[in-house]
Formats: sequence, C-alpha cells, structure tokens
Amino acid sequence: MKPKYFLALVLILTLSVCGTLFSCADVGNPGGEVNESEIENINTNINIDTGEDIMREDKSIDRRIIIENGEFKAGGKKIWFNGVNTPWHKWNDFGGGYDDFWWNEHFKALRENGVNSVRVWINCNNDNGAIIINDAGMITGASQKHWADLDKFFETAERNGIYIMATLLSFDHFKSGSAQRWRDMLASDETADSFAENYVTPFVNRYKNNPYLWSIDLCNEPDWVYENPECGNIPWEQISNLLARAAAAIHENSDILVTVGLSFPKYNSDGPGSAYEGNKISDEFLQSLYDNPNAYLDFWSPHYYDWVGPWYGVPFYSTPSGQMPGGWALDGSKPALIGECRAKGSNGETQGTENNTLITDYENAYLNGWQGVMAWTSNGVDGNGGFEDVILATNYMAEKYGDMIFPLD
Repeated sequence: MKPKYFLALVLILTLSVCGTLFSCADVGNPGGEVNESEIENINTNINIDTGEDIMREDKSIDRRIIIENGEFKAGGKKIWFNGVNTPWHKWNDFGGGYDDFWWNEHFKALRENGVNSVRVWINCNNDNGAIIINDAGMITGASQKHWADLDKFFETAERNGIYIMATLLSFDHFKSGSAQRWRDMLASDETADSFAENYVTPFVNRYKNNPYLWSIDLCNEPDWVYENPECGNIPWEQISNLLARAAAAIHENSDILVTVGLSFPKYNSDGPGSAYEGNKISDEFLQSLYDNPNAYLDFWSPHYYDWVGPWYGVPFYSTPSGQMPGGWALDGSKPALIGECRAKGSNGETQGTENNTLITDYENAYLNGWQGVMAWTSNGVDGNGGFEDVILATNYMAEKYGDMIFPLD
C-alpha cells in the first residue's frame, strides 16, 4: 500500500471512531459523558450475517404478558394478539431437523406484516424421540438436541419480537407411532407426574425468563383423545388429570400463562343444552382430579373450523361468553382468544354469515370481545391457507389497531 493511501485510510478510520464516540456520548446526555446505565437499557440485536439491526428494545420495559382485570397486558398496556399458527416447519422440528435460519426469516416477515404472536408445536408426536418416554409411560427427560434447538428458537423469537404460544403435546401423540406409551402416561398419577416433573418443569425453568414465551398450550385438541378410537378413547378424568398436574407445575415455577386449545366448545363450556357436555378444563374439574390450587388455566383458546358453525355459530361474529346463538358460552371470568381458524377465512355458506374474509373474521372477533385470533397457518402446512392469506388480515389489523397490537413500540 502506498504511504499516502495508508495515511488517508488512518485519517478516515480515526474520524469514524471519533464520530462514533461523540455520537454515543450525546445520547441522552448533553454534557458529553457516556451514561452506561442508559446504554445498557437499549438492546440492539444485530444479524451477524447481514449486519442488519433487526430490533431495538428498551430493556426497562417489562414485556411479559399478564392478565389484569380480564385483559391481556404488556408493560401495563392492553395487547391484542394479531396472531398465526406456524405449528412446524419440519414436523417435530425441535430435536429433529430444526432450521434456525428459516424460523428467523419467517418471524421477521411475519412481524413486518403485523403479526405479534405465533403458536408453535414444541413436539408434534415425538417420532423424533425428543421427549424420553419408556414402555411404561414414564418420562425421564428430553434429548440434548431438543433443548439446544429450543434455546436457539426462543432467542430467535425474542430477537424478532414475536410472542410464542408453545404447544407441548397434541392428540397426534396418542394416535400412531409410540401412541401406547403416551396412553400409558395418562394411566396413573405417577406417570402423569413424570411428564410434569421431568419435562414441563425443566422446560419452564429453562425459558421462563424470556418474556416472549408468553403462554403454554398444554395439548392441542385433547378432545380427540377422548372422542376418537384411533387416539384411544381415553376418559376425560385421565386426560384432565395430566393437564391439571402440568398446569400446576407451570404456575408453581413461573409467571407463564397456561391454556388448552380444544377443537370446539362441547368440552370447553358448562352451557345449557345437549351441545355441551361440561367444561373439562375448568378450575373446578381440574382441581377435583388434582387437589392443588395451582391446577387451573389462565385463559381459553378454542379452535374454529367450518364444520363447527352449524352446531355453535361462528365465534368471530359471536361473543365468547354469551349464550347461543349470539355467544360461545365460555366462562366469562377468563379472557378468550381463537387459537386456530382457517387462514383462508371462514366459509359463509356453512354458518349463514355471508361474504366473510379473514379480514372480517379478525376484525369482528376484536369487536365482539375476543382478545386475539391465530390463523392456521402462516406457512401453508395443509390446505387451510398460508402466508399470503394471513397477511391480508394481519396487515389490516395492524394498520387500524396498531396501538393494541404493538403497544410497546
């Protein structure tokens, strides 16, 4: 390198460093001295590959979701869950084929299109053996790769400002593969406790300090475990006993909120008439099986698909707690959101509501007192729709109701 070019480079670098120092010193401090406490309150997450500043957060704000006076709040402000389901990228991602780059890019795209929350299946049916369960239904822990993948995943969610509803189990566990082991896990207090003590509790303690793990859905649609022969026709007393013990473990170890996503209101309500068979996840039912005051759910998150409409009406155009035909008859003492629905929107032909779109579904859910909607899916895992369908509604809601979707921005 020629001397004059070397000297020019040194001068440029010196000016650049000095400019950076003066710029830092000026932040919130006209006296020119760097205030370390102020700098520490700003968290800048840099994408190492691109140098992109993905998100800046004021660390002084508590971003943990709580329930106050029947409403979800973050940092003291009401939040509405403009959500989606991204249940998996690769079936049984965590401890399987987890791709952190894909999740990061997908979360980034979702947030850019108004999404603030995502429901993800932490374990789909355990075909990857991530949760260690023996022939007697006893759970002893999880694989190291399962934890390592989840470590990256929750960092990625936090970096992108995406709140996660983590679904730990599904009716799929009881349907095929190692289904008999999972059915045996429901058979006794001892085996149910092994799930709560050796998997749920370590999961909670590992990630409870990340405010973006806002809730845990204990099991996806356990009503099919009761209803369907292919899932074992397991009695509700055994299913709900497991849910009670897992819920208590979460509440005893963290502030993470707990729910169970049932497929329809039949087992999620004590409403009148033959359409309801009693709330199998109520505080009273759970605690009748497990005598522990921490055995309760914090909110309801029922699912909705078109086949449900003729029986219970369309939730978007009904209130959560009113009686049919104008409501879904849920216990109004807890907040409620819609945990699954078609990303392509509800089909007006089957429920008597015309010209429905996902936009009108989301907005009417908001207007009728539901505190969030999470469409299935953001990544097109089946025929119910994908990213291009979802973002029509999430962008609309974020533009119109942004103060409650991103209340801390």
